[in-house]
Amino acid sequence: MSVTEKLVSRLPRIGEKSERAPVVAVVRLHGVISPTPTPLAARGVINTATTESALTRAFEHERLVAVALAINSPGGAPTQSALVAERIRELAAKKSVPVLAFCEDVAASGGYWLACAGDEIFAHGSSMVGSIGVVSAGFGLTGLLERFGVERRVHTAGTRKVRLDPFRPEEPEDIAWLKDLQGQLHDQFTAWVRERRGGRLVGTDDELFSGEVWTGLRAKELGLVDGVGTLRSVIAERYPDAELAVAAPKRPLLARLGVNAPGMSTADRILAAIDAVEAKASWSRFGL
Repeated sequence: MSVTEKLVSRLPRIGEKSERAPVVAVVRLHGVISPTPTPLAARGVINTATTESALTRAFEHERLVAVALAINSPGGAPTQSALVAERIRELAAKKSVPVLAFCEDVAASGGYWLACAGDEIFAHGSSMVGSIGVVSAGFGLTGLLERFGVERRVHTAGTRKVRLDPFRPEEPEDIAWLKDLQGQLHDQFTAWVRERRGGRLVGTDDELFSGEVWTGLRAKELGLVDGVGTLRSVIAERYPDAELAVAAPKRPLLARLGVNAPGMSTADRILAAIDAVEAKASWSRFGL
């Protein structure tokens, strides 16, 4: 038989369907969760805008049998965490496919919020998982402007329009307001974890929802994850015949160009640098 005849013999005949492998779509959710991209976010930014196309592509595969979330995030904005997680659940319900979440280096705070969008959660034994809490951070710059002869002017209509101004001393009532707001967000976070993890959770609320971070091994003992393993090992066991199709969110143009983006003012560059420092601080909390 000639080479041409061999090739033709492998083609499907009229009326026959070719055997095609099932697909497990992998969505990479890597970076700090923030509503706005920053030009210096080297590790990426997660929000509804950056993830929509990747999630849509992932759930649109004709031969889809499951979607895997590869999560590596120290957290960030609670609203974006919730919106992205809810979008995942919406698409999963529409397509009736299971979602498996995999915690890589870290899935903490908002990163764990995303992980809970999975029907099952897996982590490496050394992954950093949890941090079910709320944090607000900033700088106190009281006296800085006076040092350089700059006068701060703020005019408002409404007695509560300005709170926790970094250039003014903290007011006890503003701190109390912030604590109350954090408490409300914490309640929403814990309610989401209870909804998604249900009876799999082990331990008291004071332990689980204290904001503590655990290794993947300890997180399994607490019921925060279902198993210890990597994406490839678990998928190979569950779906041995499946192909992996990776759908990574695209980085916005400004983030790809960095601080050399045309039209960026000096103020924009300074703000971008501050955002980068805050992003770095978020990763540094977990030694990354």
